[in-house]
Amino acid sequence: MPQNTSLEWDAASLRRAVRAAGVALWAWNVDDDGFAMDEQAFAMWGVPYSDEVRFEDLSAHIHPADRDRVRAAFTATRGIVGPYEIDFRILVGDEIRWISARGLGNDSGLHKGLMYGVFLDVTGRKQAEEGHELLAGEMSHRVKNLLAIAMGLTHITSRSTSTAAEMASDLTGRLAALGRAHDLVRPLPGHQGTAALLGDLLSILLSPYEDMGAFSGRIRVAVPRMGVGEAAATALSLVIHELATNSLKYGALSADAGTLDVSGASDEDETTIVWTERGGPSVEPPNGAGGYGSKLVVRSISGQLGGSIDYNWSAEGVIVNLKLKTAKLAE
Repeated sequence: MPQNTSLEWDAASLRRAVRAAGVALWAWNVDDDGFAMDEQAFAMWGVPYSDEVRFEDLSAHIHPADRDRVRAAFTATRGIVGPYEIDFRILVGDEIRWISARGLGNDSGLHKGLMYGVFLDVTGRKQAEEGHELLAGEMSHRVKNLLAIAMGLTHITSRSTSTAAEMASDLTGRLAALGRAHDLVRPLPGHQGTAALLGDLLSILLSPYEDMGAFSGRIRVAVPRMGVGEAAATALSLVIHELATNSLKYGALSADAGTLDVSGASDEDETTIVWTERGGPSVEPPNGAGGYGSKLVVRSISGQLGGSIDYNWSAEGVIVNLKLKTAKLAE
C-alpha cells in the first residue's frame, strides 16, 4: 500500500510555515486593549520583546500621518463582515516600513474576547507602487512640455523662414534635434554609453531652440571641458530640458530679441553652471512652491547630483545658479 504523505499540521509545523512566509501573528483583546504578538511581529516593528504590549504602545511607532486612521480602522473592524486589510507606515529608527494588518472582522472573528490577525511587511510593494505613480506623473509632465515646446519651435521657425517648404524643412530639423535631446532625458537601457563632454551635452540639448545653430546666434555656451557620466547626464539633461521649456514658455526664448548665456566653472569639489536670460518678458518669482516641473528639478539636483539650485528673479531676466558635486557629474 502507498504511504500516507499527508501533512500533520501540528503547532510546530504551523510555526515553521508562518516563519517561512514572513508572516507575523497578533491577537487583540477588544475589552482591555491588550496586544499579544509573536517574536516575528516584534522584529517587524523594531520594538523589544515584551510579554505585555498595548495598542497605544504600538501607536507610538506608527507614522504620525497614519496614526489616527489606523486607530479608527482597528476600532471599526468589529463592524466589518468578513476579512479586512489595513495598510500603514511605521517608523523603525530612520527607516519607514509599510505594514499590512489583516484579519477577520465582526464578532464572528472573536474567540474568548480576542481578535486574531497577521502583519505583513509590504514595503517593497508600496515602494514599487509609488515608483509607478511617480513615473506616470513624470511622463504626463513631459508630454505636456513637449507639446508646448513644439508650439514654441513652430513660432521660432516662422520668424526665420519665408516659404512653407523652407519652414517645413527647418521645423523638421528642429523637431529631430528635440528628439535627440529628449533621448538624453531618460536612462539608457542596459547601461549603454559612456561619459560625454559637458559642452557637447548642453549643445545638443539647446540646439532645437537656437535660431542660427549651436554656439552662435542668441544662445551662448561656455563651460569647462569636462566629462559627464551616464547617470549624471540623464539627471542634468532633465534639468536643462526643464529650464529651456520654461524659457520658451515664459522667458527669453519666447521673445525675438531674447538671449541665453550658459557659463560655468569647476574645481575638484564643485561645478557651477550659471543660466542667464536677457531680453525676454519681465519675470516674477512663482507663487508657492512651484509646479511639478520645479519639484522634478530640485529632486534631480539634490538627489542625483548632490547639489543645489538658486533662482535670481532679476528684472532683466532670470538667473539660475546650479551648484553640483564634481564627483557626482562623473558618475
